[in-house]
Amino acid sequence: MPGPAAVRAGPRVNSPDPAVRAASGAGAAATELARERAQAIDEFRTDRNPDALTRRLTRASDHALAELWSGTGMPSSWALLAVGGYGRRDLFPHSDVDLLILVDSAPNPDTTRALESFIGQCWDIGLAIGQSVRSIDECVQEAARDITIQTALLERRLLLGSTKTSKALDQALRSSIVPSEFMAGKMVEMRQRHARYQDTPFSLEPNTKESPGGLRDLQLIAWVARAGGFGENWAALGRNGLLTAQELQMIRHNERLIRRIRAALHVVAGRHEDRLVFDLQASVADTLGYRDRTDRRASEQLMQRYYRAAKTVTQLTTILLQNIDSRLQGEKLPAATRLDDDFDARNGLLEARDPLLFERDPAAILRAFLVLMTHPALHGMTTPTLRALWNARTRIDPPFRRSAENRALFMRILTQPRGVTRTLRLMNQWSVLGHYLPSFRRIVGRMQHDLFHVYTVDQHILMVLRNLRRFAIPEHAHEYPFCSQLMTTVERPWRLTIAALYHDIAKGRGGDHSELGAQDARRFCRQHGIDQTDADLIGFLVEHHLTMSSVAQKEDLTDGEVIQRFARTVGTPERLTALYLLTVADIRGTSPKVWNGWKAKLLEDLFRAARRVLSGEQQRGSALIDARQQEAIRLLDLRAIDPQRYQAFWKSLGTPYFLRTDAEDIAWHTRVFARSYKRDSPQVKARIPQFLQGFQVAVYLPDQQDLFARLCGFFDSAGLSVLDARVYTTASGYALDSFLVVDPYEQGSYRSRLALVESDLTERLARAAPLAAPSQGRPSRRSRSFPIKPQVEFRPYESGDHYLLSIVANDRPGLLYRIALVLARHEIFVHNARIATLGERAEDTFIVDGLALGNPIQQLKIESELREAVALPRSS
Repeated sequence: MPGPAAVRAGPRVNSPDPAVRAASGAGAAATELARERAQAIDEFRTDRNPDALTRRLTRASDHALAELWSGTGMPSSWALLAVGGYGRRDLFPHSDVDLLILVDSAPNPDTTRALESFIGQCWDIGLAIGQSVRSIDECVQEAARDITIQTALLERRLLLGSTKTSKALDQALRSSIVPSEFMAGKMVEMRQRHARYQDTPFSLEPNTKESPGGLRDLQLIAWVARAGGFGENWAALGRNGLLTAQELQMIRHNERLIRRIRAALHVVAGRHEDRLVFDLQASVADTLGYRDRTDRRASEQLMQRYYRAAKTVTQLTTILLQNIDSRLQGEKLPAATRLDDDFDARNGLLEARDPLLFERDPAAILRAFLVLMTHPALHGMTTPTLRALWNARTRIDPPFRRSAENRALFMRILTQPRGVTRTLRLMNQWSVLGHYLPSFRRIVGRMQHDLFHVYTVDQHILMVLRNLRRFAIPEHAHEYPFCSQLMTTVERPWRLTIAALYHDIAKGRGGDHSELGAQDARRFCRQHGIDQTDADLIGFLVEHHLTMSSVAQKEDLTDGEVIQRFARTVGTPERLTALYLLTVADIRGTSPKVWNGWKAKLLEDLFRAARRVLSGEQQRGSALIDARQQEAIRLLDLRAIDPQRYQAFWKSLGTPYFLRTDAEDIAWHTRVFARSYKRDSPQVKARIPQFLQGFQVAVYLPDQQDLFARLCGFFDSAGLSVLDARVYTTASGYALDSFLVVDPYEQGSYRSRLALVESDLTERLARAAPLAAPSQGRPSRRSRSFPIKPQVEFRPYESGDHYLLSIVANDRPGLLYRIALVLARHEIFVHNARIATLGERAEDTFIVDGLALGNPIQQLKIESELREAVALPRSS
């Protein structure tokens, strides 16, 4: 522990009244502290030096505390100590100033008043202090009970007061720390802390202090090293053999980068803020000198730098903590079991027999991972092996990548029957995967500001790989039974692994990442000896990995031509199955919020319809209608409903209804509307459909002006989001509209809301009141931070007599109603609406018609109004 000297107290104010002296001293201290802080922050904005900033802020706080302490008449036997981050002189602009007031006797009324005066003045002058008042015995007792207090005391620094009392505390605490027990406690703390941040440094809004790979991990190393007597700074750890020269340089570099970002966060936020929240990422990037580029925003560059630094910190933390632990344990290593000529198994870990193996034979880097895969009992690598492998990663250079031996080794890794996901994660964690695949290295730590991916590109790819592999594991068959069933039919599933590895690998290069990724994948196949048939499938999957989700979520799956066109794109049942599996894995790998039962149903419906086409089944309209009607009759028979009761109703619906409606909905509409299908008053029915998110609302009434807008307005006012809408007008002039809706904030069952929605919507439609203004709900924080330029496009639909309207915008409350109001104003009729919400990004498609769309000038006017309607408010 360093021996800091006490800060000298400033000159006393010449006044006989202590209260006057204190007030005068506090005023001067406040002025000086504010001036020093402002200057330190101004200098940081220019030089961006976090170390100079924290030193100057620490010095300013030291002097301010000296002024206050000397003016409040504290006993000379007491001591004022800085602890925690302030104790190690690491004070950021809005960090707490943690103090220990060390007393040698219980405070009496006079010293209590002095304490209260001192603490009050600290707050008055702008010091956010966290203080404790303890005796030496109390410090020892609290440290023994609470490892957090023990850690804070480990970094104590005498500011003012009795050196004798401070030294007595040093002596009392010296024997209270058992290094191995202290480290065990801190490791438990670290695991709990990491769990709060999902055990990843790659979260959307990482905490620069507490997240894995943040500053707290580096502080933990310093704490356990100091407790174990291995040194109090990085240089000392290097001298003691715990850090190599290269590791020392890297840990200093990345620590400084994260400290710079944390300092900028405090400066930009104007408060204690350690999270890189969306609202501040752009401002922090600007403060640190990042500028927008054609291919990437400044904030994306900042985040990638942070993620890479945090990843390096996690690598070094693993190595250092294992090293320190082995030093503290000091136990004899268990006997090794020979695995092959180069590797042993020791205590459940893989160990390279020769410490210089990877430098001497770089191909052994890939062999190490292959051996790990083929010995499931091994759960990792020994510290010396990890360190040697990590330090040798730069040996993976162009000649290494061109080596036939190494390419064969990498293919063996990809084609193993188990352990592929775990191994690729480890290879990415230790920067081997990015060195072997340079195109993958470019997307490591790359954030996707598309409002629905919650992982960096590399982590998303690994998540998709995990999802695919789980389809093949019997223990996970209950999650997605259909996918697991299909996976058993897939030959050479490693082709899906390669497709997943490359499907987003070209993100951020400019151009179509699907096409560029397909080019990379085909090049990989040529280089690694993959035959043309397999290479064609892999290239197809990468190029079309978005096609199936786009068709399923944006187009009318009851339209036979849509299914025929998609089937022609896919070409074969094998490709269809592979694309379906990749698509499900991809959507599930974007965000826990994006995947739902509705998307699952759409994809499965499209898969089954396309498979029927590819198997040669006829898709004639009459045959399709007959099949749907027969299935609907079967469902109605189960409820003992006489066909005589609904034949007239079916005749009134017209042929297009049966082409556009599935059998289950036909049966439901028949049950609830057939008896009163000639009634003029509105009829509204709601139900919770099986396997789907939300609930369905069906409306039947004589068609009326602006009906779609009225319905959207009701759902908007009820706080419900529309996932799907089917609008149909019967031959007899009745509207039969069906909506799938969800409450974004509903956590429980919808059953209690069904009757209320039925009665309220019936009453609303019966009144036929004027259209209300849309709600003024605020967009989400992410939407405000990353606004999307609205995209609006009309194009002729395949049937020839309708138009397809596509809208992309930030999602927000009332969005669909705003769109509906514009369409109603121009007498544009909606026949089908498909609402795709991807995180905070809305991608909505509508099949519409109207006279105005035949006029190019009018069409442009409508597009302009729609863009204005869906754009975020300027104040956002």
